[in-house]
Parts: sequence; structure tokens; C-alpha cells
Amino acid sequence: MSNAKTSDSQAVVVTGMGLLTCLGSLQQSWQSLLAGKSGIKFIQPFAGLPFYPLGAIAPKPIEISTITEPIVAAALADANLKLPLPDCAVVIGSSRGCQANWERYNAANWLETLPHQPAIATARYLQTTAPVLAPMAACATGIWAIARGYELVATNRCQRAVVGAVEAPITRLTLAAFERMGALAATGCFPFDRQREGLVLGEGGAVLVMETAALARSRRARVYGEILGFGLSCDAHHISSLDISNRAAYQAVKQCLSRSQIEAKTVDLIHAHGTGTELNDRREAKIIEHLFAPEVAVTATKGATGHTLGASSAISTALTLMAISQSIQPACIGLQQPECELNFVTKPRQKQINSALCFSFGFGGQNAVLAVGKYE
Repeated sequence: MSNAKTSDSQAVVVTGMGLLTCLGSLQQSWQSLLAGKSGIKFIQPFAGLPFYPLGAIAPKPIEISTITEPIVAAALADANLKLPLPDCAVVIGSSRGCQANWERYNAANWLETLPHQPAIATARYLQTTAPVLAPMAACATGIWAIARGYELVATNRCQRAVVGAVEAPITRLTLAAFERMGALAATGCFPFDRQREGLVLGEGGAVLVMETAALARSRRARVYGEILGFGLSCDAHHISSLDISNRAAYQAVKQCLSRSQIEAKTVDLIHAHGTGTELNDRREAKIIEHLFAPEVAVTATKGATGHTLGASSAISTALTLMAISQSIQPACIGLQQPECELNFVTKPRQKQINSALCFSFGFGGQNAVLAVGKYE
């Protein structure tokens, strides 16, 4: 259901998606979610460190350079596009970038390890001369990237953009930092569960091909759904702790609904950030209870994929678009005993989804909300 657009913008649709998680490719991850499977396993990532539950793609930590191009290539193939794409914008984010290389003191080719490397590598792969952006906003990076790409296309700066985020965060420093904070889970990720333990680090990413609806129609492209709008805000509260007043988080949600021209009562599905940490899940549940009707369906997928940090909201967006295109609400993997009385999806539900929201809340009080919907 296409929403009315302002005079200086137009409908922006998603015509291709590439995804890689510990569950596999886009189709493999989606089918595993529907089957209630989790890709989280106990792995010893480094010699001398203990085994951790991790959403790892391989037995040993991967490098971000090895997954960026395959994910982009999968998105282009899914959209039935051929290289080169000289007029295609690129917005690829990462909150950790090439941190693993820095930890190994890889100073020989330091230009290849800067935070914008995934975006630059994608631009070279596409052979584009259009705008290339590399947002970094902690766990909200994925939605920030999608939002920036949406703005480029909706305002006619570009007809097409490749957007998303990739992350390879299983490094010694990242594990040590989250362990020092007491945020790492001991056995698994259980979003919104009474027995939740914390987050589980995961690897992967998601890339979307977005373009004007007119361009998609002209080439008879398959459409997963429409980007309706977004909301961004900052708590300006603390380097890592959340603002429990939720003032800025409410602002991001309301801004997203307003820009998307939808009402809270009409939202069919919320894909929650759902990290499985004590404070985040409780705060997020409070946001949903305060702003939405009790019957809105709520799901979260980090219990299956792990928390891919900056890439997490790009992955959740791709999975939400799969839900819209197939009219299936995926289950909240890892949830057994809900702490709150939200309408959690505990088993996949066959139901048309006209509009859905993806939530992401990151360190530094970065709040990001994205609205996607069915396009006809």
C-alpha cells in the first residue's frame, strides 16, 4: 500500500537484498527463522580465551573485507542488476569497521583498514561515481545507512542506491569490552525473557538495493516492499547507558510515524532491537507499551543471529521485508518466558503486513526507527 509522498520526493522501493548471518544467506536465514532455529554456537574464537556463545559465520573470526563484496553481489543478483553501475549511490556503514586488523597491528596497508573501507570497497565494486557515504552510529548504523540512502533516492539525487551495513565484531577487544561491562551472555541470547543473560556477538551484514518505484516499474523488477520513512534522535545522556526517561526514543518513533504518514494503531509488526540485555529489553518494552496498541505483533531475531552491532538493524530490515513480501510474522527466537505482556510472536504467523517498524538503539543514545511497508 503506497503512501502519498510530498512534491519533492517519491516512492522508494527495495528490489534486491543480500544477507549473510551465522544462519547463512538470505533464504537460508529466513527458512531457519521460520523453523525456529538459532545459529548461535559455543566457539573458542582465540587461543587462550574461553568458549563463548557466538553468532559466528565460521569456526574462526572472519574479516570484514571477506564478506562485504559477496553480500553486495548477492543483492545485485537478487535485483537482477549487472555491473558497472556508475550512477548508483553507496551508503554502507559499520560500527567496528576493520578493528580486527588494527588489533593485529596491521600497519602495512593502513588505508585499507579505515572505518569507511566497506563503503569504499563497494563503490569500487560497483564502479560508481555517485555519492558514497559511510555512516557510523553504534548499533543504529544500519538504519542510519538505509535512511541516508532513502533520502538520496526520494529527493531525486540518485535513482538507485546500494545501502546497508556489515560487521565482523568478534575480536579480542570487543569481547573484553562487553565482558567488562557484564553484557555478554553465558549460554545464549533470549530477548525479553525473564531468564535473559545478555547479548551474544554475531557476524554478518545486509545490503539492500533501493530505487525509485518508477525505475523499478520500468525494468519490471520484483519489489520486496517500500521504505516509508525513518526517525533519528539522540539521548545526549551517557557514553553507553540508556536514558530511562525514553524521551528521545519516543521522539524517534513519533518522527518516524509522522514522516511515514502512518499511525501507531495501524502498525502490524515491530521488529524490536531485542538484545537480550536486562536494561535494553525492559526499556524497549516500555516504549512499545507506551506508544502502541496491545495487539501490535512484536518479534526480535538476535536470538537466532546474535548481535551484529552496527549491521544488526540492516539485517532486521531485510528480514522484516521478507516478512512483508511473504506475509509471515517470524517468531522471536529464544523467548520462552516473557517478562512483559506484549504480543510477542512465539510461532510464525501467516498474516498480511501492510506496515512494520524496525527499532535500533545504540551506545551514545543513538535511537533509530525505520518504517517499511507493502508496495502495490
